[in-house]
Amino acid sequence: MICRHCGSAVDRVFVDLGSSPPSNAYVTEATAGDPEPRLPLRVLVCESCWLVQTEDFVSADRLFDRNYAYFSGFSSTWVEHCRWYRDQMVARFDLGPDDHVVEVATNDGTLLQFFKESGIPCTGIEPTASTAEAARARGIDVVEEFLTVKSASRFRSIRPAANLLAANNVLAHVPDIVGFATGCRLLLADDGVATFEFPHLVELVDNAQFDTVYHEHFSYLSLTAVEGVFRLAGMDLFDVEVLGTHGGSLRVFAQPRSTGVHASTGRLVEVRQSEERRGVASSGFYEGFQERTDVIREVLVDFLGTAKADGREVVGYGAAAKGNTLLNYSGIGPELLPIVADRNPAKQGCLLPGSRIPVVGPDEIFRRRPSHVLILPWNLRDEVAEQLSAIREWGGTFVVAVPRLETW
Repeated sequence: MICRHCGSAVDRVFVDLGSSPPSNAYVTEATAGDPEPRLPLRVLVCESCWLVQTEDFVSADRLFDRNYAYFSGFSSTWVEHCRWYRDQMVARFDLGPDDHVVEVATNDGTLLQFFKESGIPCTGIEPTASTAEAARARGIDVVEEFLTVKSASRFRSIRPAANLLAANNVLAHVPDIVGFATGCRLLLADDGVATFEFPHLVELVDNAQFDTVYHEHFSYLSLTAVEGVFRLAGMDLFDVEVLGTHGGSLRVFAQPRSTGVHASTGRLVEVRQSEERRGVASSGFYEGFQERTDVIREVLVDFLGTAKADGREVVGYGAAAKGNTLLNYSGIGPELLPIVADRNPAKQGCLLPGSRIPVVGPDEIFRRRPSHVLILPWNLRDEVAEQLSAIREWGGTFVVAVPRLETW
């Protein structure tokens, strides 16, 4: 394989999760009889630029089609994060009605609704028809296409430049990461700012977050790798924030190299030096991840098998992509986890890809009164535990499997 960033040959394996269907390819009643494609799921490390990347097996347009089922507005934690982001950016960069905010991968418009509420003109770029339609229902202007250098040039010919560009949890989802970053640069005003949020590779490694590996994630990002990508795209980073979202993320701030006006911050230096101390740009940092992944799998399967043997029912909550990776790699199906509940109506009535576990509404949990609820999106454990706190009435407990099995 050739590195998607620097073009070097890549052959060092970080983790091999066997084969599975795309994690957001939910099975409907109409497609239940069709064979599911199972694709290899291996992640490699480029030892030239240290970009961690999923091996090429599937194209982005196949993964992000019109039936894409992830809608960000179903997480109250994420909604509040978006509101907080609006407040921060408006205050820091003095944004107002004469400015233009662009969000790449706007999904259902959860973020841009807050800028619209503040009277700031905004435009979303979103390739999936289902989520673009939801954003338009909020009154958001949406361009329905993938961001490339070509589409960015076309966008700039008909819409104003972006004073602020937001790209949250999308940088890892693009196969041509340099082309995507270059497209973002083309959308920016000369003094504009682009922010990118992405799960931090250091957290993934430290906490064995192997379930964040799926085909829709083409890259797993460190500050070390991202700085190199943006240099090629004609941008420099000038700040970084460490966030708690998605199990530990970074938000980087970028500006055009030739016209940017913001001075570099001490936080950028601190995170850069932290990664240097951890050895992110060395092979040793990536060793042993496979073994830790396998332990998590074995412990979870043992827990579910023991619970079944003891007559204790375990059900799942959260039909999330990370849960599908965990279930498929662990070989868990309806015999050990009979249902997975989810608030998203677009997922209810479907079967999870690969495992074929039925997705139901949350009310089913209270009808069945299980002994344990396995929270698959562990990054939302507190939110989910609060929503489902009534399971305590019959002595139910919550369970997460990553980074280690924990019940409470």
